[in-house]
Parts: sequence; C-alpha cells; structure tokens
Amino acid sequence: MSNSKTLFGLPEEVRFCKKCVLSNQRPSSYPEFKHTKDRITPTLHIDEDGVCDACRYNEQKKQHIDWEAREKQLIQLCDKHRKNNGEYDCVVPGSGGKDSAIAAHLLKYEYGMNPLTVTWPPIMYTDYGYKNFRNWIEVGGFDNISFNQNGRAHKLLTRLAIENLFHPFQTFILGQKNLAPKVALTYDIPLIFYGESEAEYGNPIAETSSSLRDKSYYSMNNIDELYLGGVPVNDLINEHGLRLNELSSYFPAEADKLAASDIEVHYLGYYKKWTPQEAYYYAVENTGFSARPFRTQGSYSKYNSIDDKIDDLHYYTTYIKFGIGRTTYDASQEIRNKHLTREEGVALVHKYDGEFPDRYFDEILEYLEITPEHFEELCDRNRSPHLWEKVNGEWKLKHVVS
Repeated sequence: MSNSKTLFGLPEEVRFCKKCVLSNQRPSSYPEFKHTKDRITPTLHIDEDGVCDACRYNEQKKQHIDWEAREKQLIQLCDKHRKNNGEYDCVVPGSGGKDSAIAAHLLKYEYGMNPLTVTWPPIMYTDYGYKNFRNWIEVGGFDNISFNQNGRAHKLLTRLAIENLFHPFQTFILGQKNLAPKVALTYDIPLIFYGESEAEYGNPIAETSSSLRDKSYYSMNNIDELYLGGVPVNDLINEHGLRLNELSSYFPAEADKLAASDIEVHYLGYYKKWTPQEAYYYAVENTGFSARPFRTQGSYSKYNSIDDKIDDLHYYTTYIKFGIGRTTYDASQEIRNKHLTREEGVALVHKYDGEFPDRYFDEILEYLEITPEHFEELCDRNRSPHLWEKVNGEWKLKHVVS
C-alpha cells in the first residue's frame, strides 16, 4: 500500500534479494499511461526466503524448462504464420541493439520467417547507436520502418515526463511498445516478436507461463483515460496546444481493431534461452553490432542500452527515485547468469551506481529546455524520505546492498 513516508507508493521496508543485488523498490511494471506521482507502484516481489522473482525465473530457466520442447513450439508457431510468397509474416520491433538484432536474425535465417523490423528512434541517437541501427538493417539484411516523431510534440512530452514523473524514458517506452501492433494492423502481419520477457528483470513471474502477451496490454478503449507525461490527453490538447494527431503515435492500438485481428504478440525469449551476454556476441558476429567505445556512466558495462543519449540520464533518475541505478540492473542479470559472483556485483554497485551521467547531460537539457538548476530541484523533489537522508550537506542512501 501507499505510505505517507514514501513516494511513488514504494514499500517502506527496503529488502535486497539474497541472490542478486536488486531491492524490492524496483517497479515490477510501469503503467505508462496512468503514470502519476501518487500512484501505487507494483514492485519486485521477494519471497520469504529472500529471493526475488527474477532470480526464481532464472532458476526455472536452468532447471525446469525443456528448451528442445520450447523450440518445437516455436517452429509450430512459425509454420502457422509463415508466408511462402515472400510477404512479411512477422514484425520485430527494435533499434538494432543486441536483443532486436538476435531476434530478427534468428527468425529470418534459422526459422525461415520474413520479418519486417520497426523502429521508434531515440530522442537523441549516439553516433555508435545509429551505426548499430544501420548495421542491423544493412549487414543483417532487414527491411525497416522507422517512425520519425513530431519534434515539437516529442520534446514537450519528454520534458513534461521529466518534470511531472521524473521519467525521461516514458516517450521512448510508449513508442517502442505501441508502434509494432499498429504497423502489424496496417500491413496485415499476423505475428509480433519482442525479444526477452520483462520477467528476466523482475516483472511478475506469472507472466512467464506463456509466450503470448494479452492484447489488452497493447490496446486502449478510451483516450480520456490516458495520460502522457503525467498530463491528461485532453489537457495536452486544451492547455498545451497539441493536436490529437500529434499525440496519436504514442497511443496503443484501438482495442476493437486489435481484438478483431488475428495478430499474436509473443516473446522470443520464451522459446529460446535468453542470455544478454550471449545476445551481444551473436549480434557482433551476425549484424555488425559494436559496444560503446568507453564505459557507460553509472555502470561497468559497454553494450546495454547504448543507442540513446538520454539512456544514461534515465538510469540516473531510477537511482534517485528507487535507489536502484544502472549497475544494479546490469550486475543482477550477470550474477544470475554466473558471469559475476554476488560479492563482485555488490562491489560494482558500490563503485558505480548513481554515478552522475555528465557526458551528454548538458546537450540533453539544452535540447529539452531544462536548466541544470531545475533538474537538481527535480532530483531533490523525487527523493523518497525512506530512501534518502542528508549527511554533512550531501544526499546519501539510507540502505545499500551488502
């Protein structure tokens, strides 16, 4: 339940998983369209033995899943929808990062599908991120539809999301999630494949019981119920001067149209054992993917979420809001996959989590027309009192993984 001593409805008691380094402050889902500051946030479940859902799912992957049987199911699904006349038979959303690269490549070259890739571009591409995108479709060999957003609307919505929700990534998440079903409807393509399931990172473990995602997750009934940037859609039109067509690209597909279609939305990671580091190596070999030429600020890694200059700022805001920075996310999945020990993960969290992302900071704020002073005010406004305290004039987390 929501607690007056916490922001965002976070649980007052802070608990860390005994296997990885995540805490129960990590949101287990983002209700992006009803994303208001006083919401009650579902957070990562940690069981009575002190183990989180993400680690429990990883145990299932290693011990209880028959991956040969899962692959047979994947082949049956592809056989059901494959078009032998060369028409597109599946949509793969992505930016050319490691996960979309491996998903599209496997479907085309191992399972004989004809994928159409779709991209909701970052608000500000990194040079190497854009190169990876071009390599994905040129070296990998894929047709691609990229939706170039209305710049004025996109800038405003991103700024509102930061000011109202402290969530720089909301506009990207909405576009990435909602573009593919609408493209599939437009081109009459029956199958959509996302890469790994969110359960890999802590969404409810019950979501792993099937690869098929409920259409309601990608559809809407009434725009009057929607918020963007923490603002009702009608207020964006009446008070901020945006037109409905300037906002519609962020909306999910209409529920009645999606329900009437034969479109199925699946996670490829349900059928294929998904390991981020292995996906990275596969993308390097098959689609010309390259890691960052330097360490990502806020983490020790170089290959996760590197195409958008706002990425690093996004993870810094999760550190402020939830006490969970980019190292915590990276180290947790590598601990589960035996690429780090927990002790190594803890040491990395202490060293890098919460590192200020100054590499692109000034450029991003100048583009969004936010002053550094205002951003600092927003940081302080979004520090939950159960997580943060001032010690000798500096903000410190009350609870750190150990």
